[in-house]
Amino acid sequence: MGAAESYLQSGIYIDSDHSAVAAFARNSVHGATDVERAVSLYYAVRDGIRYNPFLDFTVDSAYRASSCLEAGEGFCVGKAALLAACARAEGIPARVGFADVKNHLSTPRLLEYIGSDLFIYHGYTEFLLEGKWVKATPAFNLALCTKFRVKPLEFDGRNDSIFHPYDQDARRHMEYVRDHGSFVDVPATQIQQAFREFYPRLYGLGREAARESFG
Repeated sequence: MGAAESYLQSGIYIDSDHSAVAAFARNSVHGATDVERAVSLYYAVRDGIRYNPFLDFTVDSAYRASSCLEAGEGFCVGKAALLAACARAEGIPARVGFADVKNHLSTPRLLEYIGSDLFIYHGYTEFLLEGKWVKATPAFNLALCTKFRVKPLEFDGRNDSIFHPYDQDARRHMEYVRDHGSFVDVPATQIQQAFREFYPRLYGLGREAARESFG
């Protein structure tokens, strides 16, 4: 199997062979080129799936593409996995990457649970387009960005789409502080262990997280 082929295979979490994922990708994709097709999938996931960080992180479904699609919501990792799965379902090599970011804009409730402005293992998608890897961050849907006055991330298929350092009111927004690299599939066990250590209160919510709301 060639290097690119490994990024076309279905995984445990990037489950591109799931029938619902394949159908969603097929119904969402548009364009004649892989760049155009990747862009259309990006917007379908960014705005079609609501961002929600209050999930039960103890269960594998929080990190799985098909589960994110079924729920109609997910946090950055689930949405990144879904975008990668959609790309693979449409024959576009894709993977997931992770970084620690300082989030200077958040809700008081979320900050209370995590006890920090450092968000570890922020997830994004990378597409192999025109011979190079391009980052795409589908986490924050347009409606949420509008509410929080955060600039929505656009994606053109050729330039990295990563968080803006400032919001629409020139306040600090996101700061990338550590890169964890790229992966063929979501390293869920690794992320769960990190969340358990760094966010014991949020991780400990388990099923009770569904009672909280974001945005």
